[in-house]
Amino acid sequence: MVGSMGLLSAAGAKSTVEAFLSSMSASADVLAMAKVEVKLAAIPEGSNVIVKWQGKPVFIRHRTADEIDEANKVDVSSLRDPETDDQRVKKPEWLVMLGICTHLGCVPIGEAGDFGGWFCPCHGSHYDISGRIRRGPAPLNLEIPNYEFSEDDLLTVG
Repeated sequence: MVGSMGLLSAAGAKSTVEAFLSSMSASADVLAMAKVEVKLAAIPEGSNVIVKWQGKPVFIRHRTADEIDEANKVDVSSLRDPETDDQRVKKPEWLVMLGICTHLGCVPIGEAGDFGGWFCPCHGSHYDISGRIRRGPAPLNLEIPNYEFSEDDLLTVG
């Protein structure tokens, strides 16, 4: 009798722990937001695309050779948040960054501003074609999210 009670208690404890642990795992909608895939073939050279990832805008720019040259010619020592273009991209033709101004969180406008990149209309921050802050109150460059090229023409953010 004592042995059966011990066995039943152990089974009950196991069931309770399993139910508790499974309730802590991410739901399907949360997992769906964890990563986003983008087919790069659909983005023409010289164009921007905005996708939503974890509720935030992600800017993807298919840069031209002239834009890449322009980004590489910038004197890094003149930048408020010094980063070379190579530090900000995995492939020179693809710039991937969060579309949130580092000043107060507004969404900058693409292909605008004094440096051919992005302009934040809220308080006047100007970013260059590499997403680096060049003028205005923003303290930092636009943030680069975790991303990878899972295939030649498939970008995975997250």
